[in-house]
Amino acid sequence: MFRAQWMFELAPGMSSSGLEPLPCRASSRGPGVKSVDARGKQEIAKEEKAKELFLKAVEEEQNGALYEAIKFYRLAMQLVPDIEFKITYTRSPDGDGVGKRCVEDNKEDDKMADLLSDFQQQLTLQESSVKLCQPEVEVSQTHISVLPMEVLMYIFRWVVSSDLDLRSLEQLSLVCRGFYICARDPEIWHQVCLKIWGRSCNKLVPYASWREMFLERPRVRFDGVYISKTKYIRQGEQSLDGFYRAWHQVEYYRYLRFFPDGQVMMLTTPEDPQSIVPRLRTKNTRTDAILLGHYRLSQETDNQTKVFAVIMKKKEEKPMDYHKYRYFLRVPAQETDHSFHVGLQLCSSGRQRFNKLVWIHHSCHITYKSTGETAVTTFDIDKMYTPLFFARVKSFTAFSEKPL
Repeated sequence: MFRAQWMFELAPGMSSSGLEPLPCRASSRGPGVKSVDARGKQEIAKEEKAKELFLKAVEEEQNGALYEAIKFYRLAMQLVPDIEFKITYTRSPDGDGVGKRCVEDNKEDDKMADLLSDFQQQLTLQESSVKLCQPEVEVSQTHISVLPMEVLMYIFRWVVSSDLDLRSLEQLSLVCRGFYICARDPEIWHQVCLKIWGRSCNKLVPYASWREMFLERPRVRFDGVYISKTKYIRQGEQSLDGFYRAWHQVEYYRYLRFFPDGQVMMLTTPEDPQSIVPRLRTKNTRTDAILLGHYRLSQETDNQTKVFAVIMKKKEEKPMDYHKYRYFLRVPAQETDHSFHVGLQLCSSGRQRFNKLVWIHHSCHITYKSTGETAVTTFDIDKMYTPLFFARVKSFTAFSEKPL
């Protein structure tokens, strides 16, 4: 009771008996009370400002702007050091924004999936005679929309070409709704899948379309080169006076170029990609050290895709110089065939897909023609066999030699 009475007496404007106010004391204590109230309001305003800055920092962090988020966090904690524990979240600080974006992304995916049917319905409703596209402005020349559907699809097959340039087909689909419909023609994508995987892709399951199979199923890429760079230090010869021994840093590249018809080119050389890549555009290159062969894709039981290739040096028939061996008997050299067997595992790294090849096997097979025997030498896969990474080359798909 004493504590309650004491607290009541401490209240401003009350007498010691608690029955009547004290006007003089109240007036004398007025400025102090006002200063306390002003200080309290200032603290509340500071805390509100800190809360606003902290919530702004949370929002920036969710949007991925980490630098801005750190700046707002710092400002908020300078005002109120323990502001993090004074905020009552009306929504989850890390869940709702992300979840909302995921929902929006799913809606966008559904919208893109229905885009083809929407475009087809719009074109059907526009005119009784369906045209894929119409000129945006009046032209005196014949517009491409006048061409029959068969001719347009033939043009699209030339765009894809025998090099399977699907990137250009996707860019062509951005022109208009009609071109978008043509670029999604399942026959084109089915033919592309047949050229890549052969008879093993007769069944569409588990993919929803042939285009989805092309995008999701592991495959080697044709619009560039797989390149690896290897460095090592080799001990040189000792000097004549014996005072020092040189050390050499050896640097060389391996290049692998795949073609849609199942052929592959391989080249090992110290020359850099700027001088070598233009020579790998066609299979009829004049580079002497190049190896040609065939490859196949293998889907293993462990759900890993491997690439196996057999390559050999190009055969060149040299004319016999009869005058050179005219006056003595020539001992013929034993004829042999050299071939290299290569095994690689297809992987994805970073944002790109199917852009990495890891060595799993490399061997040399020497076949003697006279006896038919074959000698096999298997190389150890060590640190000298660095992975090959894909590099896109625009000039490889700049021209079309044949339609799809």
